[in-house]
Amino acid sequence: MRIDRSVVPARLRYGETFNAASWYIDRHVAEGRGEKVAIAQAGRAVTYAELAERVARAGNALLGLGLAAGDRVLMVVKDGPEFFFFFWGAIKAGIVPVPVSYLMRARDLAFIIADSECRAVVYSPEFAAEVVPGLAAARTGARGLALEAEGGVLDDLAAAAPELEAAPARPEDIAFWLYSSGTTGRPKGVPHRHRDMPATCEHYAVGILGLGEDDRCYSAAKLFFAYGLGNAMTFPLWVGGTAILDERRPTPATTFETIETLRPTAYFGVPTLYAAQLQALDPSRAAASAPARGTPAGQGSPDLGSLRLCVSAGEALPPELFRRWKAATGLEILDGIGSTEALHIFISNAPGHVKPGSTGRVVPGYEARVMNEDGTEAGPGEAGQLEIRGDSTTSGYWNRPELEGRTIVDGWLRTGDRYVRDAEGWFHYQGRGDDMIKVGGIWCSPFDIEARLMEHPSVLEAAVVGREDDHGLVKPEAHVVLSEPLRETAGAPSAADTLTAELVAHCQEGLPRYMYPRWIRFVAELPKTATGKIQRFRLRV
Repeated sequence: MRIDRSVVPARLRYGETFNAASWYIDRHVAEGRGEKVAIAQAGRAVTYAELAERVARAGNALLGLGLAAGDRVLMVVKDGPEFFFFFWGAIKAGIVPVPVSYLMRARDLAFIIADSECRAVVYSPEFAAEVVPGLAAARTGARGLALEAEGGVLDDLAAAAPELEAAPARPEDIAFWLYSSGTTGRPKGVPHRHRDMPATCEHYAVGILGLGEDDRCYSAAKLFFAYGLGNAMTFPLWVGGTAILDERRPTPATTFETIETLRPTAYFGVPTLYAAQLQALDPSRAAASAPARGTPAGQGSPDLGSLRLCVSAGEALPPELFRRWKAATGLEILDGIGSTEALHIFISNAPGHVKPGSTGRVVPGYEARVMNEDGTEAGPGEAGQLEIRGDSTTSGYWNRPELEGRTIVDGWLRTGDRYVRDAEGWFHYQGRGDDMIKVGGIWCSPFDIEARLMEHPSVLEAAVVGREDDHGLVKPEAHVVLSEPLRETAGAPSAADTLTAELVAHCQEGLPRYMYPRWIRFVAELPKTATGKIQRFRLRV
């Protein structure tokens, strides 16, 4: 799909100077939102006026601790207002924040501390057990700045001046970094410009989701992910809405509690969590018809009536999950694909325009193409590698020239995903490039087999990989997580054998004959990245 790149929303026509913190933070008080809640958390709220003051104090505190414009500061910080204060305070001061996963171990943190050449690490005290040894192992001299009120950087914030002039910056200057590791490999530094965040907000949050000042955004994905950073911070701040935060690990219980008590209008999840939430909503999956939006699906069901939008990314959304969620809640899930390199979603379904099983259409502001192995563009219905480019894509990786040369070519980002684009412009996921399986000389997508398996009421999740049979020929093998444990009955045929035969027949009836799984393994859980992507390579051993 080609777009007219000269048609740019007015708010994305930057001047020669543009510090993103000025737009995301400072303008709201001038526009009359000073007393409006910018951040809502259980037992805590921060208004836009308070946010602007604390961002200025955080920037001044970092400068007072010896950091200078252009320095990098790592952030190992839980989801809370302090993440906002120091992220935007750094940007306003001209310092480059680098949020990283607080799930990392000391060894990986040491690598990133050294790789990023950061001057300091701001961290929530809960993560000291990994951060402190990580700093020691890195041996770079970077300082540890604990977010503590006594003797920590919160003391410095409280003592710092409440006003700070935004450091001069151009739209093309680097504002922050993220780190991406994909499904394998060492983490990679991904710099992003001041202009990148507004591009995702205007093209996707406003252009596709229609977010506005009355919206309250809640993301199960945490702020250190590119997905969560947009969902729960840049999107609501861009439109003058409210960010809803929960520092707890997302589970059906915690997410339902947050939705009921803090009343978000937009909810951002991942397929794995939607599957678990569905199981909590309706373990029997026996609902015959969809209830009215916000009406409990059964005894004790949570009140989801505040929601008008549900979004999914991180892994392709199986169509059966879409159907079950809509039947249980009356709400569509808008599936999309994004990446750390592109900062957020660049292909998506849209409200009222959803094709279950499809990732959607190209988001305005981006271009996408499916490429053959010979470098030519694939036609409709032909599978190939997905490449994208647009207003928010990174210009390269930090210290990875070889990877950069393979991944970013003439502005096109090679995503590593295989896709098919149909004649109407809808994109259909076929799996990661190295996940595809050749069966009988024909390429097949593990996602298609997984989607078919999940249509069976006994299946909660599934992952399919290739495995050699006794003849050395590759065939599909399915790893299946069940909705309920198998129950064996004395004197009866094996429940596992019976269900295996049933699932194989189910696949044979709904897929081309060669695509059915030759082996089915029942497992308690599937290996995944922190963002919920299935790590199929770990199932191939």
